[in-house]
Amino acid sequence: MVDRIKKRWTRFWMKFSGPGRGGRIACGLAGLFHPPFYGRIPLAAMGKTGYFSPSAAISHSNIVWGKKVFVGEQVLIYQDHAGGAVEVGSDVHLHRGVLIQTGENGTVTIGDKTHIQPYSRISAYRGSVKIGCGVEIAPNCSFYPYNHAMEPGVPINEQPLLTQGGITIGDHAWLGVGVIVLDGVNIGEGAVVGAGSVVTEDVPPGGVAVGVPARVVKHRRLQQ
Repeated sequence: MVDRIKKRWTRFWMKFSGPGRGGRIACGLAGLFHPPFYGRIPLAAMGKTGYFSPSAAISHSNIVWGKKVFVGEQVLIYQDHAGGAVEVGSDVHLHRGVLIQTGENGTVTIGDKTHIQPYSRISAYRGSVKIGCGVEIAPNCSFYPYNHAMEPGVPINEQPLLTQGGITIGDHAWLGVGVIVLDGVNIGEGAVVGAGSVVTEDVPPGGVAVGVPARVVKHRRLQQ
C-alpha cells in the first residue's frame, strides 16, 4: 500500500515537471521518496520533458529540450552577452554541477543519449561545441572553443577572444576523467580519450588518445 501511494505521488507531480521554476519545484516534490543523484534518473521518463532538479539554475533564453532529459543537482546553464542557442537532445543526462554557458555567439549542441558526468564544463564563447549522440563524458571534463589573442604590448584581459572553428565530438566517443578539449579539435566517432589528457589536435574515428598533449596510441577498430 505504501509503495503504491509513493508511486502515485511521484507520477502526479511529474505531470507538472519542466525546466521553469514551477516545473523544478514539481520535480523536487516528485523526488521526495527517491534517493538523490543517480537514484532520480528514472523520474526523467515520467515527465513530459524530463526531470529537472529544483537546485538546478537555468538562466538562458534560447534552449531547446528533447524528451526524457535528466538535469541533476546544481546544474547551471547560463547565457552571457550575445550567447547563442543550447540544444539538448532526448535522454541526455546532465549530472550534478555540470556548467554550460554560451556567450559572444557561441552555441552548444548535445545529441541524444549523451551522458555528462559531475562538474564538467562547457564554455562556448565565439565558437560552437557540438557533442554527438551516445557520448560518455566523465567527471571534470572541460571544453573551450576559443582562446585569447596574445598581441604584444596589450594586457591579456584586453585581448579579444578568437576561435578556430569550435569543437566537435563524434557519436559514441568516450572521454575519461578530467579531459580538456581545446579550440579547433574534432574527436571522431567511437574515439576514446584517456583520463587527464589535453586534446589540442584531432583524434580520428576509433582512435585512442592519451597524454598532454594527447597523442593517438592505438586504434580500436584494429583490435577486432
